[in-house]
Amino acid sequence: MDKLKLYTNSNFQALRGQGDPLADEAVKSLVSRPEGIEIINSWEEIPEEIPEIFDAAVQKYFNFFNSSTEHYDLEVLKKGQLFFEKKGDSYLGMLGFYSLPYCYAFADGAEVLVRSNRIVNQIGERLGETAVFLMDIFAPGAFYEDKKAILTCAKVRLIHAFSRYFVEAYAKDWDPKFGKPVNQEDMLGTNLAFSYIVLRGLIKMGRRIDREESEAILAYWKWIGYLIGLETKNWPNSAREAIEVDRLIRKRQLRASNAGKQLIQALISYYKKSIPEPLLTERVEDILYFFLGKEASDALGIVPKNQLEGGILGLIFQYSGWKSYGGKKSYASIRRMMEQQQKEQFGKVMKIQLPVRNRS
Repeated sequence: MDKLKLYTNSNFQALRGQGDPLADEAVKSLVSRPEGIEIINSWEEIPEEIPEIFDAAVQKYFNFFNSSTEHYDLEVLKKGQLFFEKKGDSYLGMLGFYSLPYCYAFADGAEVLVRSNRIVNQIGERLGETAVFLMDIFAPGAFYEDKKAILTCAKVRLIHAFSRYFVEAYAKDWDPKFGKPVNQEDMLGTNLAFSYIVLRGLIKMGRRIDREESEAILAYWKWIGYLIGLETKNWPNSAREAIEVDRLIRKRQLRASNAGKQLIQALISYYKKSIPEPLLTERVEDILYFFLGKEASDALGIVPKNQLEGGILGLIFQYSGWKSYGGKKSYASIRRMMEQQQKEQFGKVMKIQLPVRNRS
């Protein structure tokens, strides 16, 4: 199939009205029986036999994940995990300085994010959870040896469905023109930001990414997308297709919004207070402008003080990585550093957990 034929305004407008029926049905059940949420949060991995306390919708949901291991491509998983093993610290850096801010520039999708109190007022914890998600899904042996990653994806998919449920049920100011909360177009754009946009950021800094690596990361995120409820028929298989998807979503969604500006200001404030490397904290707006470019930066109200050159910024990130890991950078060392920083900042290592509503 020629994927480019799918990338039309009418098709993507239809995607804005589509959610994730499998997860949405499970969430309806969990909202009515919240004790099930606490049980899921206690799991270390999805049990082979789903407890009978859960009804048919939740049983069906988790059985999807228990059967998902029949569908992975071992070569795809190993290539993606090897890429992260070599470039994981830079990958996480791109996530914070490019991928997430890029998502904020897409106005309708930002309307969902800004309605989450934790993203605005507990941004450190939320970023910590996102880092844990990345570390879990890229762990050596993830999915084919380490089944924790499957539970992580199952929880993230349910968190998206909880967002849809609560916004539609309680957000009286939600405008239908925004589309369904956490819809298929926004999920596609977010997954693209966590994959192709990361690669683009590395290239902007002068890092060499060859075609095989690019396609390996796109294939890895097609697998992740399958697990977290994305309609993968729309997912790009090549850099050319990724460029076209990104171009279409930018044309449709990139514009200024109060939601986006609120999100980026919260992020900038957090970075200036929390990042221990002065070479980065003194240049936060400049770095964001460098990666995002003029159009997205203007939409978010980012005004740079100085123009940065990609090679210099690449050296700054390299130096920061060297200070943290020396010559012994690996997945294990990156995970240890992340967990140490979270313990120092939050008193614990962050976990991906489903929202538990306070009981009166």
